[in-house]
Order: sequence, then structure tokens, then C-alpha cells
Amino acid sequence: MACPKRSTAAWWMSLDMGCENIGDDPIFSLRLSHKLLAGVVGVILAFSPFASSQTSESPGKVNSINRQLNMLVLGDSILWGEGLKTEHKSWYQVKTWLEANTGRSVIERIEAHSGAVIERGSVDDSRTATNGEVDVALPTVNEEIDSALRFYSDGSTVDLVLISGCGNDVGVQNLLNASGSEEIDRMTQAKCGSPMERLLRKIATSFPAAQVIVVGYYPFFSENTRNDFIMKALARRFFKMTAGAPRIGRKEVLEQLTANSSTWYQTSNRTLAEVARRINIEFGAGRQRIMFAKIEFPSDYSFATKGTRLWGFDRSPFRMMLVLLSFGKILLPPNDEVRSQRRASCTDVFKRQPDETSEQKTDRQRRHLLCRYASLGHPNKKGALLYADAVTNALKMTLGVSGLSKLGER
Repeated sequence: MACPKRSTAAWWMSLDMGCENIGDDPIFSLRLSHKLLAGVVGVILAFSPFASSQTSESPGKVNSINRQLNMLVLGDSILWGEGLKTEHKSWYQVKTWLEANTGRSVIERIEAHSGAVIERGSVDDSRTATNGEVDVALPTVNEEIDSALRFYSDGSTVDLVLISGCGNDVGVQNLLNASGSEEIDRMTQAKCGSPMERLLRKIATSFPAAQVIVVGYYPFFSENTRNDFIMKALARRFFKMTAGAPRIGRKEVLEQLTANSSTWYQTSNRTLAEVARRINIEFGAGRQRIMFAKIEFPSDYSFATKGTRLWGFDRSPFRMMLVLLSFGKILLPPNDEVRSQRRASCTDVFKRQPDETSEQKTDRQRRHLLCRYASLGHPNKKGALLYADAVTNALKMTLGVSGLSKLGER
């Protein structure tokens, strides 16, 4: 493919191999590859292909209003919670909020994982992983639904479905390098319009009693993004220079990235909200069954700002000193909570294959490194709380306080 789709987990780095290790923890090299595989969007645990937060409980069909609530989480790295410990993930915050407000236990089923696309047509990679932190496109979100249906003895026992999707299908590399709003509108409509509509129709049909919350994405860069020497290197690689075009300065590059980030935020919100509205009219049966939860994301929450709500680099004085002393040959690590576990899983998924060609080896090594940095640009602990608040606010708006206790009876 001329412009391969990259998942959200690969949106923040465009690094070739060639870093030096200090102990077991490489630090971000300022020598970024000439190949752009950058990106951000940065937008998710019972027994599933992904091992975290498993539950052995089988829901079954129970009519008592005192039965457990069954919550299904579908989609990509946003609701998976890239880089977060379980107790800090947005779905976990929603779970604890529901338990506190309904007095009933909530049993989660997490099918979401980093890198997931809605449909197979958006990807040409067949890799899968047992750890949702690893950035792979498969299984698709449609296949996540199929997996959930195999788990539940009756889809009508699912009370709440949380879903994030379409960012990986669009590809933030494409978004950040778009020529302007018209191109972003076209890409967003193509990947977040009809594909998401088909997906929501499948969810509404498969889980006929469930309240469905679709969460939005966020702007990656903003005018408050720190434009220091590290950001200069990143921005230079995010923005593709047209052959023969005059070179532009880092200020202009960051302005373009900021403008495209803002357009994506607005366009994806509008598209996903409209899709949710249409499917709700089709399946709502007189109630607000399918809702879109917009993520309020002011400019100071974007990447590399003082108030960022996204994972970035470990900029401790010690790390920064090593970068300077190595003249950019050392790698800064990401500052997320599970980088060590993810690194081990990445090594397993992207291990050397027998008889691989030189080209395959180069691609595998690049994907391996990108995998290790997959948390960059994803919601951190405070960012995950934004998502949890958006979901719980949508539930309160839809059901009201008194209606929460009746969730699952509908």
C-alpha cells in the first residue's frame, strides 16, 4: 500500500533501529528515521484474546433485578487503556461508578485492544497478540463482537457496551499530513461514517438490551504543545515535505499539525455523533439507547503541554542529560505505567521469523520499536478520567439517577 494505515499505538513514533541501550531501558533518540510512521490519536479484560482483567464468571440469563450488570468494552487502544494499570483505565472507573450508584456488581468483558480497526479492509497485517497493549490490527472490532457473542450465552444479558473505533482505520499519519480540512473530512467520512454505522447496527442487534456509549477522540497537538528540540524532531517527521517544496520552519510545521489535529477532533466528533443519532432512531425504540460521548479536550490537554492528559516521554533530569551527552543517540523511554510488560510482549510478537527477507526484517524491527513506544499520545491517568466522566455523564443524562438502578431491566 502506498500509505499504510497505522494504528493509534504507532501514531507517535517514527523511529528506526539504531538506539543505544542503557541497562534495559532505551531512551528516545533524536535521530528519527526518514520513514514516517508517526501518529497520535490518541482513543480499551475478562477472558478474551487479551489476558488482562479476566473474569471466569459466565453471565447466563437471569431475570432478577438484583443480578450482576454485564459491561462489554469494544474497540481500540482508547478504551483498552494503553499504558495504564487496570485500576486506572477508563472502563474500570466506569465499573466502580456503576457499582457505587446501583449497588450491583459489574462484570466486565474486555475485547478492545491496541491497534484494532473496524474492518479488515483497513489493514494488510495478520499479526495478533495475547496482550492488548501490543499494537496489532486484528482481531477487528467486528470480530471482537463475534468473540463476545461466543462468550455470552445470550446477547440480551449485556447491559452496557462501550465502544471506540475508526481512528486506526483513518490513520493519524494520514490525518496529520492531510492538505487541509477537505481531505480530513473525506477520510473521516469514509472510515468513521458508513463503517461505524454498520458496526453500531451490529452491536444494537447483537446486544438488544444494552445501553451503547460511543466515545470520541481528541486533538493531538495544540498551540500549547511544547516546541522544544524534542518536539522539533518529532514535528519534522510528522509533517511530510513535498519533493521540491521550499523548507518551512518548525513553527509553521507545528501550526499545520495543530490545525489538522483540531480539524480531526471536530470532524470525528460530528461524524460519530451523527452516526450514533441515526442508529438510535433505528434501534432506540423510543429511548436514547445509543449515545455519543464527546471528550472535552482544551488545548492545554494535548501532547507535551503543561497540563497534558496524554502519555509522553520520561523527561527526568537524568534522562535528559543522557540524551544531551549522547548527541541524540540515546532513547527517552515513555512515561506510562506498564512499559516493561509491554516491552516483553512486543519482543514476543515481533520476534525474528525463519527465512525472513531483508525487507521483512527491517519492517519487523521498526514495528517492534514502535510497539515499545505505543503509549505515546494516549490518555494518561488524568486523560482516562476524562473518558470515564464522559461515559458516566452520558449514562446520567440517558437514564437519570433513578434509572441507573433499573439498568439491565430494559
